[in-house]
Amino acid sequence: MDFSNVLNNTYTLVLLSLLALSLIVLCLYYGLVWLRVARRGKGGGDGSSSGGANGKLPSVSVVIFAHNQADSLRKSLPYLLEQEYDDYEVVVVDYLSQDDTAYVLRVCTENYPNIKTYHFREDVNLFQGKKYPLSIGIKLASKEVILLTEPDCVPKSFDWIKQMVMNYGRGTEIVIGHTLLRGGKSLLNALQQYDNMTYNASFLASALMGMPYTATGRNLSYRRDFFFRCGGFIRHYPIRSGADDLFVNQNARKQNTTISVNNDAAVLYDAHPDFHHWHFDYSTRRSTYRYHSWRDRLARAVYPLAQILFIGSLVWLWVAGLFPWQILVAVLALRLIWEILCAFFLAKKFETKNICWFAPFFELYFLFLNTILTLVTLPKKKQRIR
Repeated sequence: MDFSNVLNNTYTLVLLSLLALSLIVLCLYYGLVWLRVARRGKGGGDGSSSGGANGKLPSVSVVIFAHNQADSLRKSLPYLLEQEYDDYEVVVVDYLSQDDTAYVLRVCTENYPNIKTYHFREDVNLFQGKKYPLSIGIKLASKEVILLTEPDCVPKSFDWIKQMVMNYGRGTEIVIGHTLLRGGKSLLNALQQYDNMTYNASFLASALMGMPYTATGRNLSYRRDFFFRCGGFIRHYPIRSGADDLFVNQNARKQNTTISVNNDAAVLYDAHPDFHHWHFDYSTRRSTYRYHSWRDRLARAVYPLAQILFIGSLVWLWVAGLFPWQILVAVLALRLIWEILCAFFLAKKFETKNICWFAPFFELYFLFLNTILTLVTLPKKKQRIR
């Protein structure tokens, strides 16, 4: 192959440079993010947990916000109330539910001494969303550590509480957990599993690298006194979403945050039944990103930008015939093999069988979806309380 024309063509050299740079960034991302999380040991968080500052596990309050979710509570509360942990309570805040939520909570209260409930009878929430009711639940909690989850989440094991809070060491104020999506065979379920897997890997790996920027309220813990010292949700009360995301983004630091990636510390939840509900929740989750720091926003933009540059430069070089197609195919194959290999280990960690083989296609789907959501704002319609 004669490369003399390539070396003398500035336009081609620029495209080749962009292709090489984007390939390096993508390969580093898959290795430093996906593979880093996938290779975490089965023993728990970041490998430095001590089970508390003095070796004693702290007392725990599991706090849940519920709104018309009686069916979910019927399934999840028995798992929460039967946890193998000595000193804990479950606090459920029922916000204006009109279904059987009150009945479900009354039955649980009659049978379990470690459940505490609070019922909102009228709408006194001056702000949208669940932050104010959730704050009431945290105030009612009487234990040292707050552990957040949601009504539709079921702990993967009866050691969930223990596996989460054993990561509290000296100076630790926040423990970030992860979620697993219940399996299914539909395309919609596969997309949601892939999204859950890569989203969790992104914020877990970021925390491991000392740059925690978000978490999921389905599985998140922090010390109760730390919550009040930070002012709770006061700084972002007017923002409907982000009770978990924005609190972590504003208060989590390298020195006070650790993670728990032991699958016994995970919680399971069901996929959305249709694309509309899933896309709505997906876009709602992304809607708070604009309130993140510039550093976090720039860091999060590197990966999609590298994807666009890789695809664009590769296609341009190929279609314009500026570079031998055999080498371009080899470059594409190298990227896909490394991506699928890293996705294989990550999918194994998140118990999502066979999903790794479709990783390149799913990445294209989410690249397109995220581009659209970046350009289009959320519709101004009544939203489900989150």
